[in-house]
Amino acid sequence: MSTQVVVTGIGIVSPNGFGTEEYWDATRASRSGIRRITRFDPERYPSKLAGEVDGFEVKEHLPSRLIPQTDRMTQLALVGAEHALGDAGVSTEEADEYGMGVMTASTSGGFEFGQGQLQNLWSQGSQYVSAYQSFAWFYAVNTGQISIRHGLRGPSGVVVSDQAGGLDALAHARRLVRKGSDLILSGGVDAAICPWGWVAQLTTGDMSTDERPDRAYLPFDAEASGYVPGEGGALLIMEDAEAARRRGATRVYGEILGYGSTFDPAPDSGREPTLRKAIEIALADAGVSAGDVDVVFADAAGSPELDRIEAAAITAVFGSRAVPVTAPKTMTGRLGSGAAPLDVATAFLAMRDGVIPPTANVTLSPDYDLDLVTEERHTPVTTALVLARGRGGFNSAVVVRAVDWN
Repeated sequence: MSTQVVVTGIGIVSPNGFGTEEYWDATRASRSGIRRITRFDPERYPSKLAGEVDGFEVKEHLPSRLIPQTDRMTQLALVGAEHALGDAGVSTEEADEYGMGVMTASTSGGFEFGQGQLQNLWSQGSQYVSAYQSFAWFYAVNTGQISIRHGLRGPSGVVVSDQAGGLDALAHARRLVRKGSDLILSGGVDAAICPWGWVAQLTTGDMSTDERPDRAYLPFDAEASGYVPGEGGALLIMEDAEAARRRGATRVYGEILGYGSTFDPAPDSGREPTLRKAIEIALADAGVSAGDVDVVFADAAGSPELDRIEAAAITAVFGSRAVPVTAPKTMTGRLGSGAAPLDVATAFLAMRDGVIPPTANVTLSPDYDLDLVTEERHTPVTTALVLARGRGGFNSAVVVRAVDWN
């Protein structure tokens, strides 16, 4: 299939910036959104830091009828979707409602809403459990609520593959556009910074317990000790290029050019991890060589073993220090399914402005043979590779490229 799938709009809700330009300014300046949790008292837990979307007042953004129906995750996603549609200049009232769909990813669903309803059940009784609990917790709820609010009635769905899911959703959205849809709103937004969501993540044993915001999440650093969770993400408007031209789109960020995904073998199988293969599949799908890639946005797990695997895969494909590598998520934390779409959005902003954003706070360990970007680097960016991995063995890679829209 040769259909060109372009990105015409971006909506970002991030711990270090609410809205695309606020996020981009903060990221270029290495301003972090990681701090001590405020959404609940973390004192009793070993991990106390998170990337929270600061100052988000839902009443300022959504109608009052929607608030009791929705988890914070969905509230953030609805705002991100509105920003993305507005950025693309899409009028959903004037378009074919069955030619537009929604494809999102989710890692945890509506954890905070579910926790609240369980507390109501235990403390007050079943009559105090909201009827909205039947769907507000569900993985597909962001897709459903966005579809309902904006009348996007075409092919839609959700994918669940942890942090890799954000790229998997974009890839499936590309597939839907190639099959005939004019527009798919795609990406991911997660938010599980509540006690229930917190203890679920603590069971992984991979969360950092360092209480210093600038030292807790240090991928590829000799002092790496785990990751810091965050909330938020990005949603993108993906369109058939010809359909975008017909409706008069005046600006395109770039195109989703290639995708690859693999699944790791069992840890005790003696077989190698397959992230390198996912990269190679994505490059082949895009029709580009390793030498064409201007920057790699790393998954950046923050775990020494996982960092070693990723660094080895990048070096095997590109060579020793042969391509700039960056991980802006050191300023947001790992956002579940929202992390990779945010990296894709960041890659398009890097192309727009000719800037590779930095990996904040990290000093590259000599164990990794990478060209890690730790300060803003001004250089033309035409093609970027974004990597994401999910717990359990998911690996995904997406190649994006700038587009001349004149």
